[in-house]
Amino acid sequence: MDVTFDVTIVGSGPNGLALAVICARAGLKVQVVEAQPTLGGGARTAADPDFPGVLHDVCSAVHPLALASPFFAEFDLPARGVQLAVPEIAYANPLPGRPAAVAYRDLTRTCDELSNGASWRRLLGPMVADWGGMISVILGDKRSLPDSLPTALRLGVRMLGQGTPAWGLLNGDDARALFTGVAAHVLSRMPSLTAAGAGLMLATLGHAVGWPIPVGGSRVITDALIADLRAHGGELTTDAEVTSPPTGVVAYDTAPTALLPIYGDALPPRYAKALRRYRFGPGVAKVDFVLSDDIPWSDPRLGQAPTLHLGGTRAQMARAEADIAAGRHAQWPMVLAASPHVADPGRIDGRGRRPFWTYAHVPAGSTLDATEAVTGIMERFAPGFRDIVLAARAVPAARMADHNANYVGGDIGVGGNSAWRALAGPAGPLPRLDPWRTPIPRVYLCSAATPPGGGVHGMAGYYAARTLLRREFGITAMPRLGLS
Repeated sequence: MDVTFDVTIVGSGPNGLALAVICARAGLKVQVVEAQPTLGGGARTAADPDFPGVLHDVCSAVHPLALASPFFAEFDLPARGVQLAVPEIAYANPLPGRPAAVAYRDLTRTCDELSNGASWRRLLGPMVADWGGMISVILGDKRSLPDSLPTALRLGVRMLGQGTPAWGLLNGDDARALFTGVAAHVLSRMPSLTAAGAGLMLATLGHAVGWPIPVGGSRVITDALIADLRAHGGELTTDAEVTSPPTGVVAYDTAPTALLPIYGDALPPRYAKALRRYRFGPGVAKVDFVLSDDIPWSDPRLGQAPTLHLGGTRAQMARAEADIAAGRHAQWPMVLAASPHVADPGRIDGRGRRPFWTYAHVPAGSTLDATEAVTGIMERFAPGFRDIVLAARAVPAARMADHNANYVGGDIGVGGNSAWRALAGPAGPLPRLDPWRTPIPRVYLCSAATPPGGGVHGMAGYYAARTLLRREFGITAMPRLGLS
């Protein structure tokens, strides 16, 4: 007998699973349908094909929001057995011809090692003191007044300072590089308000709560969400691509453009036109390395840094991002890297082999195998790196969608990484007061293309669930998410 579901979620990324958990806890019959053979979207981990004791994070590797996201704070990952290792060093930025710039969990230590620590403290000190208020603004629904107008004003002033040519107000080449590297987690021209907002949030969290590494890989976050969903009656199906509209209420943890082939002529013409005009941003080319030993960093402090920003100086990073935005490969691309074993020694197999995770920024749809580009950059800062590489698994930007259909052309932000999109919602040029609701009856969006944007935080799913429960089922009180 066919089972009738109250809510179907298409896509099993953190936002889709967050929405599914909330709906299931509200007493609804929920199913999640995933086209890939594994669940998790941007939070998955897989064994290396030749070194099965080495686990690669398929998409995200480091989780600055795992302790700070309001959704995950209430869901309480640690209470569910998820170990979040918080390293002493949040992130670091090697610099040509001089010591690296290092962001410690300790703000004072960070300032002490920078050439102008007072400038770094002026930028981030007040944000660290009020990090909860800052999170409520940045991860808010962008439709409500912020809880604290002074916090919003403080954040806005700093975004203008670091998102415009005024970014030179941050003193010290090392501090400038350190901030630019963390802002480059968003693929964007620099300076830009989008990158500045992301940089302020991530840099603040580095000092306030740290940048956690999930012990066992990103998949442990997904596993916790799946376990809770199943405990409340939810069902999950893999290897099932949705090609026609499911029955009942449907929420899509997908790129907005996925609605075009599924609904076709049923889409309102103006909305369909807006979706066809939807534009994705630049891409990333991924390279997962298997290493035989510790990386021979010129600056030994980098051996204790799980997260690394390998773009060089602020000027070099800005030049590279401008090239990428213009559709050109940068001579020295921005590279984000992670050595998760630094915080999670269990990621080293019995013969000392360990993963090294990297993303290189490239133009949208690039077919470049970035292995040599990343290796060359590593050799600048860690001479002899090439000698410890046992294997390199490259995924060009053009193939990123093979393992996550949302990453069109390699855009891991699903087209949502712009100030306009964050405020106007997912429908391109059509601003919507409720961006999680579409003009198609009983159809919602909950992906990173909706506010508050990209990142493993579950908040887009949370806001979509809030709207969906109220409008479709008359449920106005959000269910409790904790174990107690």
